[in-house]
Amino acid sequence: MEYAFIGIVATVLIGSITSIWTTSVKATRRISLENLFVLIQWYITMMLGFGLIYMVLQLNGHNVFTPSANGTANECFSILQDSLYLSGITLLSVGYGDVTPMGIGRWIAIIEALLGYIMPAVLVARTMMDRDEANRCN
Repeated sequence: MEYAFIGIVATVLIGSITSIWTTSVKATRRISLENLFVLIQWYITMMLGFGLIYMVLQLNGHNVFTPSANGTANECFSILQDSLYLSGITLLSVGYGDVTPMGIGRWIAIIEALLGYIMPAVLVARTMMDRDEANRCN
């Protein structure tokens, strides 16, 4: 059951990654609020998706990260907090080190960090491609 859930989350993440290429972005300006909102939406989707993957794996006995030292009485909520926190600091390439990935979590974190690192470049490239295409059509 948990692997089916991970498959669904992975499908949503892949759809989010590919949607950046199909989203209608205005080509009249290089930088727009629409581009900023697309990027923020993408980061939130990735953070939640990878956070859910970390949480599901951690709750099912796969040690994918070292939990924080200040665990609360509600272990599930504490794992959710740590999972989302790990996902956010990995995606944004901050990496404080208080919650660290381990085992298969390291490979998941590498994929997440890579996506977080290249996404702004992809958005800039997409904006320039749209701008060039608009200039070519005129």
